Amino acid sequence: MLDARGPGREATPAGGPGRGWLPGGCQGDVMTLSPAAPSASGGRPFDAVLCDVDNVIRVYEPARLYALERAAGLAEGTTMKVAFAPETVLPLVLGRITPDEWAGSILRGLTGLVADGTAVELSTALIRSPFHADETVVALLRRARTRMPLVLVTNTSVQLEEDLESLGLTGLADHVVSSARVGIAKPDRRIYDIAVERAGVPAERCLFVDDTLENVEAAAALGMRTVHYRTPEDLRNALNGL
Repeated sequence: MLDARGPGREATPAGGPGRGWLPGGCQGDVMTLSPAAPSASGGRPFDAVLCDVDNVIRVYEPARLYALERAAGLAEGTTMKVAFAPETVLPLVLGRITPDEWAGSILRGLTGLVADGTAVELSTALIRSPFHADETVVALLRRARTRMPLVLVTNTSVQLEEDLESLGLTGLADHVVSSARVGIAKPDRRIYDIAVERAGVPAERCLFVDDTLENVEAAAALGMRTVHYRTPEDLRNALNGL
């Protein structure tokens, strides 16, 4: 099940879920790494890592969905646009509806664009898009966790815990802050406050990693050091020297 971003981007309420799902879930062409705060712990620029899940740790594979869209005469990404429209995805990432209810909303949003049977195929293909963990990212985060707290903070559905278990990542982080569990989604500052509290260090001593620029900017406004993630190399560079 998608992290409320679907295969490739992350739903980001704030004027609505910004870009929430797999392909193209970030903006800009290069990593954004905010300046380091003065070190208070042996030269380290931060003392905790707050990390997004989708399109950073978890990678979706939307090939089948795209093939179905092409066969139906739709542009690739049409189903995602319907699925991650604010009025459709926000109830999911805030924990107000189940993934199955979200699928029904997607189906209704596709009505009129394609035949009913095709709409069922498309909505099903989206919510069942296969995914895998980026092993490079996982290894980097595991190494970082030996030095400092790691908190996952993500806009997602109530299915996140099950998905992490299927990936073998249940124990990856010290804490997981799921929008569907706390009823608040990035870039609302309250979910950042929860993550910082779980990390046990001040916001200005946290490194925040996310593929959605809107979420990164919100973290930076709270004083965090930030990485606008696009590739594992962005994370590697940020963690270099730990």
